[in-house]
Amino acid sequence: MQRLIRAVAGCALVASLAACVVQQPQVAAPPPGPNPHEVAMRRLGEVNGRIDNLGHLIDTRVNQGYYPPPQGGALHHRLDVIRQEARDMSNSRGGGLSGDEQHVLNEELDGAARAIGQ
Repeated sequence: MQRLIRAVAGCALVASLAACVVQQPQVAAPPPGPNPHEVAMRRLGEVNGRIDNLGHLIDTRVNQGYYPPPQGGALHHRLDVIRQEARDMSNSRGGGLSGDEQHVLNEELDGAARAIGQ
C-alpha cells in the first residue's frame, strides 16, 4: 500500500514538474496599425478623386447646356483653387493630409458641389 501511495505521489510530482517545463504557446503579436503616411496619402487621394469627379460633372453639365461655358470655367477655377490648397497642405506635411485638413477641404468641396448643383 505504501508503494502505491509513493508511486502516485511520485507521478503527481513528475506531472507538476512537467507542467512547469512545458512552454506556453506564443500569442501572435497583433498586426501593426496602418502606416500614418499611407493614411495621409489616402486622404489626399480621396480629396483629389472628389475634385476629379466634380470636374467631370461640370463638363457634363456644360455639355448638356445646364449652364454656359463661362460659368463652367468659373466652377473649374474654384476646383483648381481647392486642389492647390490640398497640394499646399500636403507639401507642408511632407505628403498627405491630416484628418483636420481633409475635413476643411471636404467642407469647401461641399460648397462647390452645391454651386455645381449636385
